[in-house]
Amino acid sequence: MADSETRSSLQRVKKRFPGISFLVICLAFLSLLSLLSNVADARPARQHPNFVIIFTDDQGYQDVGIFGSPNIKTPNLDQMAKEGIRFTDFYAAQAVCSASRVALLTGCYPNRVGIRGALGPQSKIGINAEETTIAEVVKPQGYATAIYGKWHLGHLPEFLPTRHGFDEYFGLPYSNDMWPFHPTAGKRFPDLPLIENETIINPKITGKEQAQLTTWYTERAVSFINKNHDKPFFLYVPHSMPHVPLFVSDKFKGKSEQGLYGDVIMEIDWSVGQIRQALKENGIEENTLVIFTSDNGPWLSYGDHAGSALPLREGKGTAWDGGQREPCIMAWPGQIPADSVCHQMAMTIDILPTIAYLSGGKVPSDRIIDGKNIWPLMSGEQGAKSPHDVLYFYWGDHLNAVRSGKWKLHFPHPYRSLKNKPGSGGTPGPYIQKKTGLALYNLDDDVSESKNVANQHPDVVKRLTALAEQAREDLGDTGTKRKGKNNRQPGRVD
Repeated sequence: MADSETRSSLQRVKKRFPGISFLVICLAFLSLLSLLSNVADARPARQHPNFVIIFTDDQGYQDVGIFGSPNIKTPNLDQMAKEGIRFTDFYAAQAVCSASRVALLTGCYPNRVGIRGALGPQSKIGINAEETTIAEVVKPQGYATAIYGKWHLGHLPEFLPTRHGFDEYFGLPYSNDMWPFHPTAGKRFPDLPLIENETIINPKITGKEQAQLTTWYTERAVSFINKNHDKPFFLYVPHSMPHVPLFVSDKFKGKSEQGLYGDVIMEIDWSVGQIRQALKENGIEENTLVIFTSDNGPWLSYGDHAGSALPLREGKGTAWDGGQREPCIMAWPGQIPADSVCHQMAMTIDILPTIAYLSGGKVPSDRIIDGKNIWPLMSGEQGAKSPHDVLYFYWGDHLNAVRSGKWKLHFPHPYRSLKNKPGSGGTPGPYIQKKTGLALYNLDDDVSESKNVANQHPDVVKRLTALAEQAREDLGDTGTKRKGKNNRQPGRVD
């Protein structure tokens, strides 16, 4: 009550209502201020919570028990869903490795920041030093940061995680199939290195080492939690699996009902359990948000070495939901309602602004950030809706589709589809190129995107086409030969 303006306001109220005691007026005023404060800032009371993101590679929508897998057991992920929230309409930002990962870490559509496709060992580009990663958002708040797993945003020193906000790094610089033993690549790839921080600790990993990757990433993650339990931290675990070639440790070999692929998923599920157990043992589970999702859908041409996106259409490398809609589970005891489900659309670009909000960090204000804070969805706020009126689905720089609410509109574009039978035993089957015309789908009634209802809803087509025009103006579209006004360049080494 020391503020003179506040005191004056209270005095005016007392003069107007002389029968009310000054104490009552003060108490009422304080209650109002508290209410307004809660409305303005609904973030959890705990300051500087920990964040763990577990990000798998090429995992299908159905490849988790709680998401409908008929024969892959994932008890730890299922338990995580029972204790947290399951998102049914959560998307990767693009259906390929590097593009998807840069979107997660920067909160931007991949073509916004100039990263497309899957960067290989010959690439001279990577994440631009001017971009801000999640690690760099939380670092000023005193967070310890680490990544154990696949990076894939540039393998040259300028692009490594330790140059982009991470204190520690251990893992592969790109996909585990970018090595001399790739079944269809011939001698295109050099030896596959294993890196610690900025040092190559093994220049030539073999299948023997690949079989230990999931275990090694998990052990590093647990050690990091044990070491940093008394300070805030951000831990990023982007698993190399289940991207082909598939490898699994002896402890899970032959354990599933779905062959080697199922074994690999079971080991990832074990990893999730180990990480969450470490949080419990250190007494920090109730101050830690854990997020599990994947970078894109299954690589269907690999058949029995690939997952399943059912009931969704197609898989990796396409803008159909099978390529970009991912299993997503989030847990935070006491903050996220247990056993809850969210059917609102969200995307990996939303994780950075949400973590910024929860940590007290700052979203960059000098550039466009496409993601939105989805804490109201995560926390089960009554009546919470997706903060996005529209989500854009690009392949490279080609705008393939847009989604708004229950509606998804595909524009004419080519896409790959299985020619006949998929491959087996680690060797892929052939793809063919197909093409879709303008097609509208009601995802509430037709999650498989099989019934084109464009003719029945011309008003919806018109509205979504107008939304697409905004993307073409902003981000460009090779399909209509448009250059975007607000794209940024990747980092580049000459």
